[in-house]
Amino acid sequence: MIWHLIAAVFAGLGAAGVGLLLRLVSGKRLPRWIVPVFAGLGMLGYQIHSEYTWFQHRQAQLPESARVVSVDRSPMPWRPWTYLVPMTSGFTVVDDQSLTRTHQDGQRLVEFLLYRFDNRLRERLTHQAYLLNCTTRELVPLAGETRTPQVAEMRRLETDAPLHRTLCTTT
Repeated sequence: MIWHLIAAVFAGLGAAGVGLLLRLVSGKRLPRWIVPVFAGLGMLGYQIHSEYTWFQHRQAQLPESARVVSVDRSPMPWRPWTYLVPMTSGFTVVDDQSLTRTHQDGQRLVEFLLYRFDNRLRERLTHQAYLLNCTTRELVPLAGETRTPQVAEMRRLETDAPLHRTLCTTT
């Protein structure tokens, strides 16, 4: 986070330098306020660029075995430009190396780790172990090192749910 602040300050300084250069080239006919306006636009431009390239940057850092299951794109009132071009604010990943596929009593079961990346106010990574019954589409979170099923939190996925399609159509 500190590096983004430093980069934003330098983007602002660079843009302020462009504004100052334009003011000098114009023979000081441009108003003085052009310099801080350019600085603000430079910082805002860097921030927008950073937010829109966050998903591609994080995706490039993932291992080859990781598959993006879902992507969240939504407009945000404090970022009005996201109404024109929605920004990726989070995504979910399944790592193929963490998959354990089994058959039990005629049911196809997949045990896996689900990783969630969020870029809201702060960037955050969470992960949770799950057990998915591909036949009945039941998804159960697993708790602790023993991976005890939390049956009370079980939910049923839709047939066209991205997680179900990703994990169950390849088995």
